[in-house]
Amino acid sequence: MMAISITMPALSPTMEEGNLAKWHMKVGDRIKPGDIIAEIETDKATMEVEAVDEGTVTRLLVEEGAQGVKVNAVIAELTGEGEAPAKNGGGAKAETAKAPLAATAVKAAPPAAPAAAASSASSPARANQPSPAVAAGSGQRVNASPLAKRLAKMEGIDLLALKGSGPHGRIIKSDVLKAPKDGAAKPAPAVGGGVTSLIEPAVLDDRIYAPDSYDLIPLDGVRKVTARRLTQSFMQVPHFPLTIDLEIDHLLSARVRINEAGEKAGVKVSVNDMLIKASAMALMAHPDANASFSDKGIAQHKAAHVSVAVAIPGGLITPVVRDAQTKGLAQIAAEMKDLAARARDKKLKPQEYMGGTFSISNLGMFGIRSFASIINPPEGMILSVGAGEKRAVVRGSNVEVATVMTVTLTCDHRVVDGATGARWLQTFKQFVETPEAMLL
Repeated sequence: MMAISITMPALSPTMEEGNLAKWHMKVGDRIKPGDIIAEIETDKATMEVEAVDEGTVTRLLVEEGAQGVKVNAVIAELTGEGEAPAKNGGGAKAETAKAPLAATAVKAAPPAAPAAAASSASSPARANQPSPAVAAGSGQRVNASPLAKRLAKMEGIDLLALKGSGPHGRIIKSDVLKAPKDGAAKPAPAVGGGVTSLIEPAVLDDRIYAPDSYDLIPLDGVRKVTARRLTQSFMQVPHFPLTIDLEIDHLLSARVRINEAGEKAGVKVSVNDMLIKASAMALMAHPDANASFSDKGIAQHKAAHVSVAVAIPGGLITPVVRDAQTKGLAQIAAEMKDLAARARDKKLKPQEYMGGTFSISNLGMFGIRSFASIINPPEGMILSVGAGEKRAVVRGSNVEVATVMTVTLTCDHRVVDGATGARWLQTFKQFVETPEAMLL
């Protein structure tokens, strides 16, 4: 009976690789559909993976704790009755697998387009033989790690001249660093090749920082994806900021009264919850601002799905309050409390942090007066919220004290022009300064 391959699933449309955090099975175990077989750590969350096929575990091909496992790489194999399990010591070390015959599915978000299979996939007979690097133009890929390729490109080093010391002869970072520098010119970045061709990866130079003068903290999935997406956004999205001051004394007093009224029911509304509601209503009042750019046209969204930036260890994530325009403050507050807690525990599902149409980032609690955020594509706008503070304001001929909050709206100019953004801010200001208007 042919073996059934279990592959690294795509748990979100943007996932390209993941970490195998934990196995829930071992060689010899009999599993059936619905059994939890592993925990996979993606760029945003840790998710449990369920078995789809029934069979006996014959091999675990990826170590527990392995990082950077490519989507669609074979991670384990099953067999049905009548085929003996292969002995690999319980999967302590990753083995080389044959090309997958049938990949199992998982209960998760619809997978993205399949990524390339793991670079170690080859026949068992060649498992212990070094594989020389092959020129990309020959139709096969160079057997080198992505970091080694980037370093070689920066230093002008020919990978074909190197002997790899990694698994199966793979060229790794240390091989490139040890390679003699022959003075070859560094290749110029390809024009029009996208952000990755215009920005070289940062490399710590021992001539600048002594190796023992810093601690190097590896990039986790969240930081890698954040760095890539925000670099692309900043370089590729033509953006501009619009800044406005809001007087929030009425909002603050309304919040006090709302929380007093909801105290017995356990309702506690934050200023941020009220800003989510005000943003959603302003988006519905200006559908041309609740939009995303695409090559096929401008997508004007029919509902306000508000993404809210939440700080987590190693970066941030933006859980989404869906259809925020239809929800009361109590419901928004309850959802945000739950979403934020599970975001910090990396327990969000992909559909809970994807699909927003607008973002809010609030650093006011840190005393930040004003800042501008980078747009979270494909959303067309992001609102940066500063601290509310007592300031002098002029009313007529009098100078009075008011609680003032500065907000900055960053807009994708392909979708939202200056006048559209300004009109949205005027409506948002009305809802914030006169919170009763949100009841109309």
